[in-house]
Amino acid sequence: MLHLDELFAKLWQEYVHFNPHAQAIHDLLVARGEAIHNDHVAFRTFNDPRVNRDILAQAFLDFGYRSGGEYSFVEKKLDAIHLAPPEEGLPKVFISELRVQEFSPRLQQIVSKLIDQVDKKATRECDFSASGRPWNIAYTDYETLRQESEYAAWLSAFGFLANHFTVDVGPMRTFASLEQFNDFIKESGYLLNTSGGEIKGSPEDYLEQSSTLAGKVEVEFTDGTHEIPACYYEFARRYVQADGNRFEGFVVKSADKIFESTDRQD
Repeated sequence: MLHLDELFAKLWQEYVHFNPHAQAIHDLLVARGEAIHNDHVAFRTFNDPRVNRDILAQAFLDFGYRSGGEYSFVEKKLDAIHLAPPEEGLPKVFISELRVQEFSPRLQQIVSKLIDQVDKKATRECDFSASGRPWNIAYTDYETLRQESEYAAWLSAFGFLANHFTVDVGPMRTFASLEQFNDFIKESGYLLNTSGGEIKGSPEDYLEQSSTLAGKVEVEFTDGTHEIPACYYEFARRYVQADGNRFEGFVVKSADKIFESTDRQD
């Protein structure tokens, strides 16, 4: 069985395989003299009981994580939870799931056939969240899903891995604001998600967020190889609330736009 630090290391390696610009940005920040703190790691799944958020959450609960909050995304037909870490210095875990039953019969049929291919034993492994895509899928089915839900299409193509890691910008010494941090990212040649503005949220929300756009990678489907958007790198700055505690939750209206970092832009 993996230790928690080994699980996060495996998640990071799988993540940067599909998102090499995250490693490049990480290295740029380290070269600048910054220590990188992960605010949270996010995962996507379907609400089918065979692979739902409870399945993904179990390993983290076994490692001492605890429930931190629940969220609903009406427009994108998603529900989500976040898990608070057992000790300071560890990232939060954010797990969202698609309400499959609210989509067309065709989408439901494709998703069900994907999940039929999942080995039940694999879902009980502590590293299931880093196991990748456990099914075969045709590009034509990927496109069918994408017409209804970019989220469903992404999940069908990549399966179970970290959708994004998130840099905690607040503790950084060389950036006075998230805006200044974003300028550094853009000057370094990376594109940001501008849906809802480059910065989602505000100090009044106690959370500001931004992210890169997912870079495209070649993915093998049963009917050919195609280049599609993969993962992205998120950046967050949290603020202290009136009670003196730092806000550790999530803001639905902001996260809703962050989800679009994996949308196809053409």
